[in-house]
Amino acid sequence: MNAKSAANAAALASSRLEALRAAAVALILGFGLVWLAGFAYPESVHDAAHDTRHALSFPCH
Repeated sequence: MNAKSAANAAALASSRLEALRAAAVALILGFGLVWLAGFAYPESVHDAAHDTRHALSFPCH
């Protein structure tokens, strides 16, 4: 393997790692939002997320 292909392989590995990190952060934030909205007790928060929770079959009551 020459230096150019090694650099390309390193750049590809780095971009894949960044993509995996971004996906992991998005997944954690998404689950967190669904969890918080799903078990929210304040009436205004519950009402704001109510229809979305039912559309996604997430139990809320």
